Amino acid sequence: MKSFRLYTDVPDLVRHKVWAEIDTRALQYNYKLLCAMTPGVQHICAVKADCYGHITSLCVGILLDAGCRFFAVSCIEEAISVRKICNERDIDAEILILGYTDCSQAKFLAKNNIIQTIISMEYADALSLAATANKCVVRTHVAVDTGMNRIGLCAQSDGECLRSADDIAELTKRKGLKVEGMFTHFARADEDFEVVAASDSHVRRQASRFDKVRRLLLERGIRLFCHACNSAAATRFPEYAFDGVRFGILLYGVRPSKHVSVCTKPVMSLHTVISHIHKLDVGETVSYGGNYSSDEERLIATIPIGYADGFLRAFSGFNVTVQTSVGNFKAPVVGNVCMDQCMIDVTGLPIGVGDKVTIFGNDHMDLSRLAAMANTIEYEILCLISARVPRLAKNKMFN
Repeated sequence: MKSFRLYTDVPDLVRHKVWAEIDTRALQYNYKLLCAMTPGVQHICAVKADCYGHITSLCVGILLDAGCRFFAVSCIEEAISVRKICNERDIDAEILILGYTDCSQAKFLAKNNIIQTIISMEYADALSLAATANKCVVRTHVAVDTGMNRIGLCAQSDGECLRSADDIAELTKRKGLKVEGMFTHFARADEDFEVVAASDSHVRRQASRFDKVRRLLLERGIRLFCHACNSAAATRFPEYAFDGVRFGILLYGVRPSKHVSVCTKPVMSLHTVISHIHKLDVGETVSYGGNYSSDEERLIATIPIGYADGFLRAFSGFNVTVQTSVGNFKAPVVGNVCMDQCMIDVTGLPIGVGDKVTIFGNDHMDLSRLAAMANTIEYEILCLISARVPRLAKNKMFN
């Protein structure tokens, strides 16, 4: 069955109706800053979900130039993309798949030197059989579930920690598998401990469980590469760095929460232009549903961005920034956001067709405001910027 992707080749036009700018210097700055904050350990860059919407083909090369030699992805498709970029640069970086891969891909994993996560003993059985049948060995890290309750060998009691250590020890002898590491994931490392006191104990409890499994393995003479910290934990709980830390959202200049105070620089900014301006008469309505009208004449501008680009219907009322030759002006989105367009109120502003409009990027709080309007988190807003929005490299630093 042949597969297809939308907007695989976005044309390189002189101007676009909507575009995202990727600040390559900011990405390198963030990586080096985070590395300096966590010395003496392996630094793993999470580049899953197309680098959190920032585009793998652009960002992985930048991170390789900055010195990264270990990447984490979600699936085999992403691993293939990263491996291709590494091969083009003749760099044999480590690539870890953090999630599920069908065991029928065992030979492909081994051939491409990709590390696969073992998500359960049943999965390990199947992967071992597939690898043995294909006469290959798959490199693996074992996920240990210390409290996220998502994937991994259960380790949420002393008995479970002991059983997981026994299982991992057995896996190190399993044909077709090469167990090189293990990891866990903190569920509440980004929370405000003063408000949610339990979150602090939850992080420490997870770390203690993971360390117990690690120590039980050491008693058996088994030394694995261990990693637990995500972006929030790496900055708030450096004592749990173990052998490596996984940098995700902070790489891209976005804080995991307001309680993580690291001065990284935003990497993405989202822009469009004013495509049309018209007068709104008293009593007339704007957009689908007609839920916006005014008791006085208004000036309305149309901008060609909508929910198909990742600018959600929930963003009605958000203030975008119109950039003109005489200054920058805020203008609210009025009426319901359409699939490909929406309207803003520019009454009294010295604007014209073609003026640049910034959705987020000028103010580091813009992304947080958008997330709040959609009752979600910044991660989701970034990942929702659709594939049809071209990403343009700003301050390009590599050939």
